[in-house]
Amino acid sequence: MSNNSLKLLSDVFISSGGNQLQLVDVIFDQKIIEIIPRLHRTVEWSEISTREEWKEFQKQISLQSPGQYSMDYQKYEGRFFLLIPGAIDTHVHFNTPGFEEREDFEHGSLAAAVGGVTTVVDMPDTSIPPVTSLENMHVKLNATYGRSWVDYAFWGGISGIDFEKGKDIQQQIRDLTEAGVIGFKAYLLSGMKTFTDLTPDQMLQVAHWIKAISTGRPLAVHAEDKKIVEQRQADLQKRGVNDWRAYCSARDIPAEVKAVETMIDIADKSKCWVHIVHLSSKTGLKLIRQAREDGIEITAETCPHYLYFTANDFKNPFIANSLKTAPPVKGKPDKEALWDGLRDGTISFITTDHAGCDPKKEKISKNFWEVYAGIPGVEHRLPFIFSKGFKKGRLMLSQAIDLISTNPARFCGISKTKGTLEPGKDADMVLINLWGNQVIKAAEMHSKGKYTPFEGIHFDVKIEGTFLRGNLHQEMKTPEGTFLLRFI
Repeated sequence: MSNNSLKLLSDVFISSGGNQLQLVDVIFDQKIIEIIPRLHRTVEWSEISTREEWKEFQKQISLQSPGQYSMDYQKYEGRFFLLIPGAIDTHVHFNTPGFEEREDFEHGSLAAAVGGVTTVVDMPDTSIPPVTSLENMHVKLNATYGRSWVDYAFWGGISGIDFEKGKDIQQQIRDLTEAGVIGFKAYLLSGMKTFTDLTPDQMLQVAHWIKAISTGRPLAVHAEDKKIVEQRQADLQKRGVNDWRAYCSARDIPAEVKAVETMIDIADKSKCWVHIVHLSSKTGLKLIRQAREDGIEITAETCPHYLYFTANDFKNPFIANSLKTAPPVKGKPDKEALWDGLRDGTISFITTDHAGCDPKKEKISKNFWEVYAGIPGVEHRLPFIFSKGFKKGRLMLSQAIDLISTNPARFCGISKTKGTLEPGKDADMVLINLWGNQVIKAAEMHSKGKYTPFEGIHFDVKIEGTFLRGNLHQEMKTPEGTFLLRFI
């Protein structure tokens, strides 16, 4: 019997909770059809954690009979790698249409697919026009159609410009909600002329509107206090201080903490779900943890650079400019606290804030204020989490998967089809070689801007394959990503 539309992925490990794994075969087409256990027991990671133990395990299994199937499937050998649900990055700036000299959907989504990401959510602020209205969203939909190698969704945005121009923001929120955006992005501090920040009073009003109109969607906020940052920056620039220390001084922990306090107060008053993007500090984390314990609906994300680097790394001239982001990385206590926040659930997931540029033009200035603030990280997030999180014992296997796949799917309202390996779900799957290794090289990146502060850093895992709705990325000849709507 032959059914070439059905595919078989043999001999893969999947998570069975904690650090336990199960050896299975997976039958799929565009959806996962069946997951078939190959053993009658689970396997502890400690049994196969070394390459020697893993190889010995394979020898023992090879002595047993392989799975017997009557159908003639299109077969893929899993080679005893780990299989996880496709990773989801809820915070990328792919800039189409608009600032495409820095990044575009072709390059950004290709980097995502290579990095094990099968769904991205693009931010509204680095598009021209920004996605603040239904009309602008249609412009973006037309511009991105047929250009993404992975599935994608959009954030809606609310800019200070909308207030200045007297726009009907309530109607814009209503229209974008009906159009399926996963939530709304706003800034307490923005450096963009095309997408300006909101005052705290405006932010509170927006939170009330989102709560009333866009039930179940978050208000995502870049949390740095404008008054603190701009006053410090003006003073430092007036005195001619323009190195990385000045930048970090202007955008320090108190600047983030003040903004987090503002957003906790707004979440409490409006009862709107508030989400803090790219959290960078221990004190900010403590405030969010306490607010959640007090019953306030607030969530947070962080990024790999905040989990690996500290401000001391700016002393390294080879990566200093590449490492510049907003907010900047902080100290070692902050880095360690963020890992704690991931473990205890205060931080919901890890994103990249992927924001690339042409490093030969925008990452070279000796005046640090003028250096572009952004890292193109979508290709490296998954191997980072498994190499520096799971394999270092900072996260259990199931936690790593939740942080990169399951939690983002729930957050975006797409968990009916994404985020877990279950029959009926999209066959978005990633094969990870937990016994492989790679050295990060900017020249090998697939994003438009080929630079990274992770240059030369060793990851002891390797992405071996990415399936998007059952199609192996390496076999795709054209982009096959589709636009996703928030379901709930």
